[in-house]
Amino acid sequence: MNFLRLKIARYSLLFLPLVCSAEVSFNRDVRPILSDKCFSCHGLDAKRRKSELRLDTPEGATGKAESGAVAIQPGDLQKSELWSRITSDDKDERMPPPKSHKTLSAAEKITLRQWIEQGAHYQKHWSFEPQTKTPPPSLPTETTPPNPIDAFIVDRLKSLGLQPQPPADKATLLRRATFALTGLPPSVAELNTFLTDSTPDAYEKVVDRLLSSPRYGEQMARHWLDVARYGDTHGLHLDNERSMWPYRDWVINAFNQNQPFDQFTIEQLAGDLLPNPTPEQLIATGFNRCNATSGEGGAINEEWIYRYAVERTATTAQTWMGLTAGCAQCHDHKFDPISQKEFYQLYAFFNSAADPAMDGNKLLTAPIAKAPTNEQIKRGTSIDARRAEVATRLTSELEKIAYTDPGSLFLPISSDEQQNKALEADGLDPRKSLLAWLTPREGKETKGFPPEVNLILKSVPAAKRTPAQGKVLLDHYLATECAATKPSLTPLLAEIAQLDKEREDINKATPSSFIMRDLETPRDSFIMIRGAYDRPGDKVSRAVPAAFSPLKNQTTPNRLDLARWLVAEDHPLTARVTVNRFWQEIFGVGLVKTSGDFGSQGQPPSHPELLDWLSVTFRESGWNVKQLVRLFLTSSTFRQSSAAPTALWLRDPENRLLARGPRFRLDAEEVRDNALAISSLLDLTMGGKGVKPYQPPNIWEPVGFVGSNTRDYKQDSGSALYRRSIYTFLKRTAPAPFMANFDAPSREQACAVRERSNTPMQALQLMNDVQQIEAARAFAARIGTEGGSTTEARIAFAYQTILSRPPAPEEMAVVQSTYAHHLATYTKAPDEAAKLIRQGESPPKLPLPEPELAAWTLIANLLLNLDETITRN
Repeated sequence: MNFLRLKIARYSLLFLPLVCSAEVSFNRDVRPILSDKCFSCHGLDAKRRKSELRLDTPEGATGKAESGAVAIQPGDLQKSELWSRITSDDKDERMPPPKSHKTLSAAEKITLRQWIEQGAHYQKHWSFEPQTKTPPPSLPTETTPPNPIDAFIVDRLKSLGLQPQPPADKATLLRRATFALTGLPPSVAELNTFLTDSTPDAYEKVVDRLLSSPRYGEQMARHWLDVARYGDTHGLHLDNERSMWPYRDWVINAFNQNQPFDQFTIEQLAGDLLPNPTPEQLIATGFNRCNATSGEGGAINEEWIYRYAVERTATTAQTWMGLTAGCAQCHDHKFDPISQKEFYQLYAFFNSAADPAMDGNKLLTAPIAKAPTNEQIKRGTSIDARRAEVATRLTSELEKIAYTDPGSLFLPISSDEQQNKALEADGLDPRKSLLAWLTPREGKETKGFPPEVNLILKSVPAAKRTPAQGKVLLDHYLATECAATKPSLTPLLAEIAQLDKEREDINKATPSSFIMRDLETPRDSFIMIRGAYDRPGDKVSRAVPAAFSPLKNQTTPNRLDLARWLVAEDHPLTARVTVNRFWQEIFGVGLVKTSGDFGSQGQPPSHPELLDWLSVTFRESGWNVKQLVRLFLTSSTFRQSSAAPTALWLRDPENRLLARGPRFRLDAEEVRDNALAISSLLDLTMGGKGVKPYQPPNIWEPVGFVGSNTRDYKQDSGSALYRRSIYTFLKRTAPAPFMANFDAPSREQACAVRERSNTPMQALQLMNDVQQIEAARAFAARIGTEGGSTTEARIAFAYQTILSRPPAPEEMAVVQSTYAHHLATYTKAPDEAAKLIRQGESPPKLPLPEPELAAWTLIANLLLNLDETITRN
């Protein structure tokens, strides 16, 4: 009976395509099936390929096997061995084999059958095809041309019988946009200004204001730092502190200055190879020094040099190309066109990095560069200008001196003791005669002199000195030694010395940071057999995968050539991957959901024409990030309400069709920053070394090694406790709990997509964390001073501040009742009230009696815990 049922099921498949007769697309419909179920054994990896059958290319799929069988005979199902195998009842014949633990569903079999019958047409993987700028669809119902994004989205919705949702109300839209671009809530003043602005471009003005805010760079940088795997510690063994924060600040500044993304790319991958690189361009190369490193005793140098190069190769490929190239470290990639040889050709670009295998557990591991702050640059520039002015005055005074040496300048100059005595006998005092001063110093190392003076005295005989060199010695003598001229010039020299000291003090205080440099003599690179650091195979030279256009410089390419290749006009991936990442930041999910995998195992784009239109437009704009983000936020797609019929939520729970506005939980940093901003505790100081805010005890200590400078957590105090979360010190082996609880990555490796979980730990943190309670109390003080004199007015103020809306009547009733309960409790227990309002370091402001302030603290805490509060709607 089982056999009969299998036969009936098999033959029933033959008739299903009569109903499902739509044109099958290889990239959309077939490749995902083959990639998931077949390519691991019948794909690119020649060493692991079974039966010499390739299904990832038309040549491999349609060629004859030794048995004479053909896997796929286009248009002929009965002559296609693939169809016979996937519908076989015999477990020894069936594909995929049972031991693979993979099975094809009935729908997948139908798709494969339709594809074969329709001619088994192959396509190059969609993301490897050149980008095409398809004109936005026309919408006949529109009286004015819509935002191009909306044209693509609405056209797709209409084809599915769906409609976009109406616009969100102004308050919701302001809150959504402000969080999207700054990671912070709008103030009540900003809300009131927007609500009363009836001009047609009121919203566009808001977007432009937010794009100009320094908070924009902090928000955008936070997402990039996930990909860059930025952290403040080495990440392995002692996990000591490292000075990487100047790179973090560079990223923030780059977004705020709207640096073109192609230049943003080039400076991070190869800023050190640019002509006369600036300090900022050197700091940018910290991208490739963000990887975790080791200083463990007994580790093998060659192994770690190899590991670093592999990690940098894989991170670069995923960051700019959206490819899991690291899979080709040990063998040919099973799913994407990257052979093991091609992986190691990419690896060769990074295999000559000058940083050592062992990081020394140090704050600074060479190569490093100075990273002056803006204030230090300003002060240094001022000092340099003043010194130049004083030096000019000194030169002018020297030019006025007509000096004649009392000694004979034509006598042979020697260091001979007898001649020295003769000079002294003639009355030639070194303080009065240049000759007398020079003679004992000829050919000697003279400490304390300026380097140029010392070099001439030591290395250039008097007879061979040029007039310019003679002038250097004379000026030095007149200014520092000559009794007749020194007194008048001493004040100028003292002024220069003081300025030099000030400059040196700035130099000593200027932080340094890790940068990327190559060895003068490049290392040879090899295919490492099975990915083992000590098993080199064939030697390889630098090159890019053959599936893409070649490098322009194929003779002696370096990282700069690689970076320029990534942002070249004919590169199919970089613009797509980048646009998709920015879309993910704004809309919550990328047009390609798997934003870190644009290969065969990744998901295809939900709106491929829109993705390509955006990619080409982005490149044509000069890689203008702010212009792209502005296009996103001013679209009706972004501005529509997230409220939608239940049927639409059930049909499209992830909102991939974008028939409603984006709605998702705030990221970890936004949750904390939101509470601090609402409470007015937030310190908006930008940049600098990472800070250590509150965290529960015994977080660092269990993973800390004896001797590590991050073994024990030493909490900061004062304003450092209230800095934005992007400036929180990130220890890789023990990230801040407030971030880990809300799914922030540890930054031990690149993270393309943050997950969004819902756990009891999150609720416990929001209810009990010191930072949250302190913020609630500080906001309670605001309620007491700014919220009016009645309970109703204060509740309305609290809702308006936290949620940008007034409370509904039922909410007002619940909060009033809750407040009355808490007030009664604390009136009877004033000691408990006093204890509650003194949580945290900041002293409590007491605009209300302590029991009242405590009661309002719990109300504030309740509102800060609302789902709506921690959701970007």
